[in-house]
Amino acid sequence: MALARPSSAAAAAPTALASLLARGRPLVMGILNVTPDSFSDGGRFLDPAVAVAHAREMIAQGADILDVGAESTRPYGGNQGVSADDERVRLKPVLPEVVKLGLPVSIDTIKASTAAWALETGAAIVNDVWGLQRDPDMAAVVASHGAPVIVMHNRDKADATIDIVADVVAFFARSLEIAAQAGIAREAVVLDPGIGFGKTPEQSLTCLNHLAAFKRFGLPLLVGASRKRFIASVSPSEPTERIGGSIATHLIAAQQGAAILRVHDVRETVQALRVAAAIEGAR
Repeated sequence: MALARPSSAAAAAPTALASLLARGRPLVMGILNVTPDSFSDGGRFLDPAVAVAHAREMIAQGADILDVGAESTRPYGGNQGVSADDERVRLKPVLPEVVKLGLPVSIDTIKASTAAWALETGAAIVNDVWGLQRDPDMAAVVASHGAPVIVMHNRDKADATIDIVADVVAFFARSLEIAAQAGIAREAVVLDPGIGFGKTPEQSLTCLNHLAAFKRFGLPLLVGASRKRFIASVSPSEPTERIGGSIATHLIAAQQGAAILRVHDVRETVQALRVAAAIEGAR
């Protein structure tokens, strides 16, 4: 595919992300789904005005990054794939307005063409839930725009018999190889173990308990456990009833060194992180 020239915003993105990470505290990434079928908030933000208002609200609540997606990747199935054209139709009235709000924006997509369009529109980061391993053009798009990329572990289906930690490590190694071959700077990569994706609830818990195993690559870790089903396996609940479990998970992830937390509930997560930091500081 033809690759557009990088925009100045995208070209500066690795430095911007590095500056955020240098703050020395976990960053909060607010989720903005402009989809009809996301597992937790599908349909709530299809109206562009409502979506932009929610983005503004998350900024006021303390988000550091906004993650905008127009195709549901529902971890447990049931999502309906959309074409790149449909994805852009959903994004066009929203993404440019969210970019104008001034916070770094990541584009949550598995399509290289959508990622390229979003980067040219002002997005600063690509969030690929298939870790550069699904769309063969994705790595080239990221490299040509000089953008950071979030590489998430995924599987087509869960397999309870495998060593999930070893599987995630091997997946990351392959993604980093693809990134290097494409010319993506190693320091522009963030790793995400993909909680809930291609994993049983027990395997998600195992990954969360073994985040240290993924730090061997020397790269920032993102954890996105917000409202996911593994919480209900411990405490039966619907997605909107899992805020407590989400915060507990993200606090433990932060204690284990997670650099970015991807969340639905920005206000509550920011408050929890601030209180935890204050308690630590009181020592």
